[in-house]
Amino acid sequence: MKPGIHPAYGPVVFRDKAADFAFLTRSTATSDKTVEWEDGNTYPVVDVEISSVSHPFYTGTARVLDTAGRVERFERRYARREVR
Repeated sequence: MKPGIHPAYGPVVFRDKAADFAFLTRSTATSDKTVEWEDGNTYPVVDVEISSVSHPFYTGTARVLDTAGRVERFERRYARREVR
């Protein structure tokens, strides 16, 4: 890697505001806000709206739409009528 062209890569806490959950990882994301982590060190914190803890797909609360029924209903409602 060339020195001086890559962003700083270091530990960052991502905090899910919807689920009140946080995790420590490494990232190039930065923030002015900091938080004291469980290990006693202070890390920058990035607030996110949704993560795997609160996302409907990962929590099993996602709904599957009945698209076949919707298409049939649309075709019945707006089908062309034959002119006699």
